[in-house]
Amino acid sequence: MSESSLILCNAVKKDNRIEGRNGLVGRPFWRRSTGQKGALLLRRAVERVTMNLRAAADGRAEWVGFSRWLNNPSVTVDEIVGHGAEVLSKQCAGLHVLAIQDTTELNYARHAGRVRGLGPSGNGIDPGLFVHPVLAVDAGSGALLGLAGMQIWTRQGPASPDYQSQPIEEKESYRWIKSAADAKSALAAAAMVTVVGDRESDIYEEFDRIPDARTHLLTRACRDRALVGGGKLFDIAESWPVQHSFDLEVRAQPGRAARTAKIALRFGGVTIKRPANCSDRKAARQLTLRLVEVKELDPVIGESIHWRLLTTHTVTTVKQALQIVDWYRQRWHIKQLFRTSKSQGLDIESSQVEAAEALFKLAAIAMTAATKIMQLVLARDGTVDRPATDVVPPDQLPILEILQVQLEGRTDKQKNPHSKHSVAWLAWIIARLGGWTGYASERPPGPITMRRGWHRFKQMSAGWRLRDMCTP
Repeated sequence: MSESSLILCNAVKKDNRIEGRNGLVGRPFWRRSTGQKGALLLRRAVERVTMNLRAAADGRAEWVGFSRWLNNPSVTVDEIVGHGAEVLSKQCAGLHVLAIQDTTELNYARHAGRVRGLGPSGNGIDPGLFVHPVLAVDAGSGALLGLAGMQIWTRQGPASPDYQSQPIEEKESYRWIKSAADAKSALAAAAMVTVVGDRESDIYEEFDRIPDARTHLLTRACRDRALVGGGKLFDIAESWPVQHSFDLEVRAQPGRAARTAKIALRFGGVTIKRPANCSDRKAARQLTLRLVEVKELDPVIGESIHWRLLTTHTVTTVKQALQIVDWYRQRWHIKQLFRTSKSQGLDIESSQVEAAEALFKLAAIAMTAATKIMQLVLARDGTVDRPATDVVPPDQLPILEILQVQLEGRTDKQKNPHSKHSVAWLAWIIARLGGWTGYASERPPGPITMRRGWHRFKQMSAGWRLRDMCTP
């Protein structure tokens, strides 16, 4: 029996259940329900920062249980994603939410002889699948709220010869429109939603269908679109005067050091024509948008910044234009999500799962687990004004309060500086459990420290629950 299905106490076994101080425990003694297995797999993925089933399991019985759960046809990706969206809907009420979407590829070339049901990856050779999540971020505080949607698919072959003439609903690029629509539904309680996308999201049908009174788009332009009245989109921006110049801190990336770029800012209104090859002949013949151009003044070869940002938001002042730039830069979060789910974190591509449908579910679990890890990491400096219950259930707050007293030192430097029951307050406790000293002079805790702390906390919270369940 696994450690979490066998409760060591003086409780009495009755009708395959454990009778404790507060009555019958609502689960069978020797097995978990389907939902419990999925919840346990998600918890282990977060605690151990892995999607390797052997590493996530405590013994062969759990490993087999995880495998059966992933291969159970009654468990679907839509259910996994839908549950997260239900939780998110309560957290986003009244907020302006950035729904940031992007696509990543999972390549299984290392397991080519074993996996089945996968189509070609981006290189057209290796087996792989594609994941397109929508990450919800509070536009006001920058807090990571959760996942507002996700699509997972594998390619069945090369694109059709008449691809350009196909309806947008039959193209792979339709994922951008569908995800934006799904995010609108999942974030229905939000005061405002801004769907943020990179150049692949520059689709006329998306600008035509998605925006409404509370839903906006913010997309980096890819196509030099024709304008009503003549001219092209890229040329018109060059003709506008520079409205503002500022320094932009460019984050470090693999193979590229962090740097400060001098930026020129231009902005104005544009009215674009419906493209001749637009598959939706019912789409509006023209659309009025705002264009914000961000261009580096002294570009570095190979690293020059030049963004042309199309949005449905009103942009008439420098302050509004800078806000658009800041919202677009929040795309960094979804890039970090992909890194956390891959080799720098959960390493989902190393999984031993073989069937495509099971890999789809594992990818959904991985993205959900990576989101929880990122929530703790991003909250560590206290700039995120969100409740701890975004990450933990309310009934775990009492044990966190006790842990804080035990973990705090005598000096002010070793006290938890964050508001009680905030997500930053939680992150401080989890980081201390993970081995962080608590001193501001020490390097901020990262995903590995948070993972260690989360694992310890989950063990402690399990013992806390058993206290009420089994103590006579």
